[in-house]
Amino acid sequence: MKLHFIAIGGSAMHSLALALHKKGNDITGSDDAIYDPSKSALEKHGLLPESFGWFPEKITKDLDAVVVGMHAKNDNPELKKARELGLKVYSYPEYLFEISKEKTRVVIGGSHGKTTITAMIIHVMHYHGKEIDYLLGAPVRGIENTIHLSDENDFMLIEGDEYPASPIDLRPKFHLYQPNIALLSGIAWDHINVFPSFENYVEQFRIFINSIVKGGILVYNEEDETLKQLAENTENQIRKHPYFTPEYHVEDGETILETSEGDMPLEIFGRHNMNNLAGAKWICQHMGIDEDDFYEAMMEFEGASRRLEKIFESDNGVLFKDFAHSPSKVKASTMAVKEQYPDKKLIACLELHTFSSLNSEFIQQYKNTLSKADEAIVFYSPEAIAQKQMNPISADEIKTAFNEPDLEVVSETSVLQDILRSKDLNDTVLLLMSSGTFGNLNLEDIKALF
Repeated sequence: MKLHFIAIGGSAMHSLALALHKKGNDITGSDDAIYDPSKSALEKHGLLPESFGWFPEKITKDLDAVVVGMHAKNDNPELKKARELGLKVYSYPEYLFEISKEKTRVVIGGSHGKTTITAMIIHVMHYHGKEIDYLLGAPVRGIENTIHLSDENDFMLIEGDEYPASPIDLRPKFHLYQPNIALLSGIAWDHINVFPSFENYVEQFRIFINSIVKGGILVYNEEDETLKQLAENTENQIRKHPYFTPEYHVEDGETILETSEGDMPLEIFGRHNMNNLAGAKWICQHMGIDEDDFYEAMMEFEGASRRLEKIFESDNGVLFKDFAHSPSKVKASTMAVKEQYPDKKLIACLELHTFSSLNSEFIQQYKNTLSKADEAIVFYSPEAIAQKQMNPISADEIKTAFNEPDLEVVSETSVLQDILRSKDLNDTVLLLMSSGTFGNLNLEDIKALF
């Protein structure tokens, strides 16, 4: 196949381009800006465009298809040329479905835990030597590529998010995959710039459940009441398998899962991860892995990259970095760390970085999310608010929203560094939560504080 990628530098787009290139397809692409790690990966395999920008002359009749990324606009000159020539134009989720139509598609959805659950399943499959195709939404420690494609594998495992497919197709990505087997981990309102109300957000999951092929399977977290109602009320003719958090306990700083075969020590921790594990177990069983083999593999699972990732530990304390940014994730991560280290002081530091978290109305959703921390800090950048063309938000508004009168609110990276230097970190766990970088906070300097 001869394929052209418009906006090839995107995280998912460049990964798909590389996976298809490795399969022997003829791949070209364009973008007006490409940054690492995408830039280096494309250059390594000879796919980096010679010049940045949009070049309609690259769009010719001999192309089998054009794949469009989110970074491209609807008036993109290459896209316009493709339409003029009558070429097949796909968003990347549409093309992913196109090349997996003959496979059993397993889609992992939900507001939280998608990457971790998908990574758990891939780990278990690799542990037992079972090859599958897959798409991960983010890099994961121990898994070389975020996308793996083949002609011979029976299963296609897809992390399916609810964000729009492309600028020319605003349907959520997970609406396009038509799963044979699906998992939903829970529903917690997010992406308010796309889904203006909770009801509108929930509707996307109802549509997803209805998109499961007839006779297919839905595995869902029955502890989420909104999700439970959707699953129980669907008229789609599918099999439904609810799951819930298994029994576990923490012993000498180690999480022990209580199973029918006895106690099993784990590398991961936290109630939300135990819930993720229960969902992953159901999916693996539907993919041919029995319960005992699942548990054996999970004893060696160390967690997904940037998901409660331990980046430093000394006799004095521990430093975690976590991707948590939505209210439900912030609360779950803070509770998990406190549960794992009940005798240590917990300092939770959160960056408000996303459109939702910086919105003066949505920020009310963060109430009590940091309550398990002994000390809490919230960092935000006024420049980020200005760039997003949002209304300014004050420190007092943030303290009120979080219901934390002693909350330290910081808007400069240098001040955040000074505050952390002033802390007594003896016998302390420091939890840094963000989808950003705290204004390029130097983690090596923070490690040195221990």
